[in-house]
Amino acid sequence: MNSSPLPKETEQDYGSNPTKVRHTDKYKSEYIHGFVEKWDELIDWQARAESEGSFFIDELRKRGVKRILDVAAGTGFHSVRLLEAGFDVVSADGSPHMLAKAFQNGTEHGHILSTVQADWRWLNRDVHGKFDAVICLGNSFTHLHSERDRRKALAEFYAALRHDGVLILDQRNYDSMLDDGFSSKHTYYYCGDNVKAEPEHVDDGLARFRYTFPDGSSYNLNMFPLRKAYVENLMQEVGFQQVHTYADFQETYRTENPDFYIHIAEKHYHNEPDHPVIVDEGNAPRKPAGQD
Repeated sequence: MNSSPLPKETEQDYGSNPTKVRHTDKYKSEYIHGFVEKWDELIDWQARAESEGSFFIDELRKRGVKRILDVAAGTGFHSVRLLEAGFDVVSADGSPHMLAKAFQNGTEHGHILSTVQADWRWLNRDVHGKFDAVICLGNSFTHLHSERDRRKALAEFYAALRHDGVLILDQRNYDSMLDDGFSSKHTYYYCGDNVKAEPEHVDDGLARFRYTFPDGSSYNLNMFPLRKAYVENLMQEVGFQQVHTYADFQETYRTENPDFYIHIAEKHYHNEPDHPVIVDEGNAPRKPAGQD
């Protein structure tokens, strides 16, 4: 059976008022062919690997993880790294363009990726089996614009895990942007040389970023600005028993504001403490909001 070739769009369409576009399904048309083809310029695989070090590999190994579902595979960076580290990986993404690029990148690194196109809200309809870990990296969770969608996606992640599985999810430090505003100090650079990612508009319901490439081309993403404590509490409310939060791959927070937070949410039920605990690494454990 022949599959139809993917359309090769070159321009995004946000209509006449881009900052009013605030719905989850928009991600399907944001990652157009032209943007995806440039995505690895933004990432720079080698530089990003050096930046992350072995943080994710170490955290997964210390929990005895063998089988991983990468639900935000993108162009395949983490899927390939984890395969090369000896893990069994299934690569999922909602964007067919991203999955095609991930598969291509995998073959160029000597791997045949097991890929599945799946919307997180119906993840277990399309991805079968149980996993030791689900990873949702690259600030991807921020594409969900409603709390209902976020709760449904987390419930699907939870259901895809074995009884003692773990979810690793990262996010930008939107707290700093929302509380302090954005200026030149909030011009975020990925690892790619001369590729810039910076906020164009930020309010309580939208973070609109522009990605500018050396050839002068630019693309946008409309995302929801997730606060760190909100994500931690949401994970706990969905059923995760303990949430550890790290900053920029460090076990203790830097003195200045970090660019990213990484949440590691454990499904395993501990007899003690009596309630789920949220832990900001480097600080004392605290109970979720609403618990005395």
